[in-house]
Formats: sequence, structure tokens, C-alpha cells
Amino acid sequence: MNNPVVIDYYSDILCVWAWIAQRRIDELNAKLSSKVEIRYHYMDVFGDACNKIPNQWQEKGGFLGFAQHVQNAASPYPDAHIHPQIWHSVQPRSSANPHLVLKAVELAFGAKTSINLALIFRQAFFVEGKDISQLAVLFSLIKQADHDIEAINKAIDDGSAMAALMADYQQAKIQALKGSPTYIIDNGRQVLYGNVGYRVLLANIEEQLKNPVGEASWC
Repeated sequence: MNNPVVIDYYSDILCVWAWIAQRRIDELNAKLSSKVEIRYHYMDVFGDACNKIPNQWQEKGGFLGFAQHVQNAASPYPDAHIHPQIWHSVQPRSSANPHLVLKAVELAFGAKTSINLALIFRQAFFVEGKDISQLAVLFSLIKQADHDIEAINKAIDDGSAMAALMADYQQAKIQALKGSPTYIIDNGRQVLYGNVGYRVLLANIEEQLKNPVGEASWC
């Protein structure tokens, strides 16, 4: 049996394009099942959102201009609901806290639990308008999902969660990733980023699945 195609998936949890991409990820998992393995990583796009947004959008309305941009970006996608107060009254200061907590969850309970909680965090922000940069909000969501807080705190307290997060951030820089989300397919044979359509993703993955093991490259 052939090994699954590995996709290293890098995103920032506050990125609207990653929120839009969530439906495509779900569909890929449903369609390809064991033929694809998606490994989730985080990258620093909104690590300093409280300064980045007003500075980069200074001439476009600051937070309000960025909020409108996010609404416009998601408007063609009915499954990517956006709460009206995102980046208006709800202005997360940083994506680093949710990334850190998700790495702690991964260390404590495994990748699948972390992936599931990442979706819960994204829904809390984009759908419910909660400020997921606040640890109190994150741990409230974790408690609602019935996970042990003590095990997560241990991974944060001993530095292992931070080390795992820094490894993701540094690897994203080493690979000079251009945006969130980024899909690195089969150890870099294909790199796609941004608002990549589902059919484009599927075509690239299926092409990798067709290639026999050890087939020589045409390059």
C-alpha cells in the first residue's frame, strides 16, 4: 500500500483565508481519507496584530478598513461566516496565545485533539466574535470541550509548548513562506499559498498519488 501524501499546512489562526480554507481541508479529508496526511503548523502573521493592522492599514481606515476587507474577502463563501464585530470592537492583540495553547494541547493530548480545538477556536473568533487572544477565553473553550487544563498548563509552564511553537515559526521563516495558509505537498515538491481553490489542491494531490514510488523527475 502506498504511503499517504503528506501536506504540511501552515496558517495563522486569525487569518480569514485560513478560515475560508477550512471547508477545503474538510473536503480533502473526506474525499481522500487515508490517502492524505495533513500536518498542522502555525506561522506568525498576526503575532503583533495590535500594531500591525493600524500601521499597515493606516491609509485604508486602520482596524475599520481591515474589518471591511475581512468581510469582503469572506462574502463569496457562505460557509465562512464572519461576525460583524471582528476587528471592530473585537480586536485580538496577538495570535501567539492561541497558537501556544494549541501546541500545548498537541503535546498533552495529541495532534487530533489540537486540530479539533483549533477549529473550535476559529469558530469562536469568526462566528461568535470572541477575542481568542485572551487566555481566559481559550481556557474557557477548552473546559467546555472537557479537556484537562492541568496537562495543558504543564506543557506551557515547562517551555515545551513554546519550543514547539518556535519550531513552527522558525521553519516557516527558513522556507520563506509567503502567506497564510500555505500547503507544502510531499516534502516541498509543491508549495501553494493563499486563497487556493479546492480543485487546484485536489489536482496537485492526485498528481502526487499517481506518481509511482521512485519515479524519476522530469526536471
